[in-house]
Amino acid sequence: MNLSSPIQYIPKVGPVMAGRLKKLNVLTVEDLLWHLPFRYDDLSLISKIATVQSQETVTAIGTVVTAKNQYTRNRKQIQTVTVKDETGLLQAIWFNQPFIIKNIQVGDQLAVSGTVEKIGSKTQILSPVYEIVVPGKKLLHTGKIIPVYPETEGISSKWLRGRIDYIINNFKIEEYLPSEILTKYNFPEILSAFKNIHQPESMQPIDNGRQRLAFDELLTLEIIQQTKRREWQKQILSSPLKIDKTKISEFISSLPFNLTKSQVLVTDEILSDLAKNKPMNRILEGDVGSGKTVVGAIAIYATYLNGLNSVIMAPTEILAEQHFQTLKKLLEPFGLKIGLLTSSHKISRIHNPCLAGRQAESRINVLIGTHALLEKKVNLDKVKLIIIDEQHRFGVKQRSILREKGDTPHVLTMTATPIPRTIALTLYGDLDLSVINEMPMGRKTIKTWVVPPVKRNLAYEWIRKQILENESQAFIVCPFIEPSETFSSIKAATEEFIKLKKQIFPDLKLALLHGNIKSKEKIQILTDFKNNKYDILVATPVVEVGIDIPRATIMMIEAAERFGLAQLHQLRGRVGRNDKQAYCLLFTSMETKTDITRLKYMQTTLDGPKLAELDLKIRGPGNIFGEFQHGRNFLKVANFSDLEIINKAKNEAQKLISCDPKLDKFPILKERLKLSTISDIVPN
Repeated sequence: MNLSSPIQYIPKVGPVMAGRLKKLNVLTVEDLLWHLPFRYDDLSLISKIATVQSQETVTAIGTVVTAKNQYTRNRKQIQTVTVKDETGLLQAIWFNQPFIIKNIQVGDQLAVSGTVEKIGSKTQILSPVYEIVVPGKKLLHTGKIIPVYPETEGISSKWLRGRIDYIINNFKIEEYLPSEILTKYNFPEILSAFKNIHQPESMQPIDNGRQRLAFDELLTLEIIQQTKRREWQKQILSSPLKIDKTKISEFISSLPFNLTKSQVLVTDEILSDLAKNKPMNRILEGDVGSGKTVVGAIAIYATYLNGLNSVIMAPTEILAEQHFQTLKKLLEPFGLKIGLLTSSHKISRIHNPCLAGRQAESRINVLIGTHALLEKKVNLDKVKLIIIDEQHRFGVKQRSILREKGDTPHVLTMTATPIPRTIALTLYGDLDLSVINEMPMGRKTIKTWVVPPVKRNLAYEWIRKQILENESQAFIVCPFIEPSETFSSIKAATEEFIKLKKQIFPDLKLALLHGNIKSKEKIQILTDFKNNKYDILVATPVVEVGIDIPRATIMMIEAAERFGLAQLHQLRGRVGRNDKQAYCLLFTSMETKTDITRLKYMQTTLDGPKLAELDLKIRGPGNIFGEFQHGRNFLKVANFSDLEIINKAKNEAQKLISCDPKLDKFPILKERLKLSTISDIVPN
């Protein structure tokens, strides 16, 4: 057996316990080594019984003189074991654990750890940790710093400590990092790192071990990303695109607004990429309403001037429809034909899209769609630019399928999701990053307030006044727990809609929008809302992406504590799309100081990436890579907020790949990379 062997073959595991361990994402022997403690109990003070003090946490070792099981009047059980050393007696007491008396025999040497209570002349420890002392065998559960692990039914920390100890003592754990790196950063060898974490002699080695393992995870990530980037850049285009600056300038001049300095900068970066003989691989980040679509339109026009086609993939029909309408206005006057492909707009209903086998003069130059673009029967022709909007909403394989439909295409991914700068440095290490960091001229700062429950009715009256006197519109967003709507979350939005319509705003026009409404109906509701047929739209966070309602100036969010700051920032961006003052009202059902403090960052911070950085520190990163964008975090030790370790890993990965691209000089490290759970990464 080796570290990659299934965990069930470890002694005292077997199929039943392996099934339980699977709930902890432990499948192999090595997985158990990487199942790290979430806290430590200090049971290292070993005292003689006569010297212990009340409320002191100690470990006492002595001989068992009595072990009995007693029943109370209500038939509950108490287990009492009396331990004696040369200085006195101590009683260890448990409740309703009769198996303990079967495990402990009179005459055993027993170590018990816990908090001491002195009642008269008696010295007691209630519900102590215990283990039988075996001559020549080290203590594992008492008398030292004790790790406490994430557990599940039938799997205790005590059981885990025993199995991890077996692995550390019986398996070959080979070092895979170059000795130069270990020396440079004073990292322990890998076996020592695991011992420092699972069996620490004091608290200091724990941090050293975690630093080493965190570096390992980030180094693996960086090597994989940089290798993928090299592979991507090797795909040389037959010829770079010719950038007709005169015609592009004419197109920009035709826009009904001036580009911001930030838009001009990122446009130059993208056009420069298109002019190179290597495929562009760039991510464009910008807040909702910052003008990413216009920048994408300029890239599309540059591609069209070369006689080539473009594709845009959006996560929802609503967003695809909006891109379709926007790009028609911008590009059709310049001769481009725009097509839409979604579940509601089938291929048969599209007039000759840019599909292989059609006559060139009738092809559509820009095809906009949802997941429908990924269907096997959709074979795209002469596609040299792919734009993926809100790319994090698509799985790795989906993005890869779309990229493969083009002929070594340029890829531009766009996102309004605020990305923490530390994550951008690591997560998108294989992409070039462009950021639109300013809003169009004339936009006012959205005033944001955390509203206490006592002011709810006043807030409702204020909303009514804004709508009636200023001809404004409002969103009222109800949260959902899981990333996709569930029945209960839909019911919550529906119930709120009825309450608001009948009791709170009977004089206003309300509409309801949620994920279970059919796409055609969603689009109709949004169209009607945009045309001012409704005053208030009650919705789940389906409004987070793809809705542009210029007259909307109020965003009210219920149970705001259930959202991340980045998501709240995106929702806030749904309003303030004109020159009127806009507002965001955050209601919370919780009154903890932590929740209120976190939400109040929204009142003072308008920088999306900065809010995301704050959320990263408070709530953690979640899962980043993988086919799904939710679930357990693939980093078990490293933290994306630790910029120092990120930089170390990035620099060392660059050196390793530069001097030995295939890592032939580091065969053990090379093998580990093949087993990595984050190896499924595509360039976008």
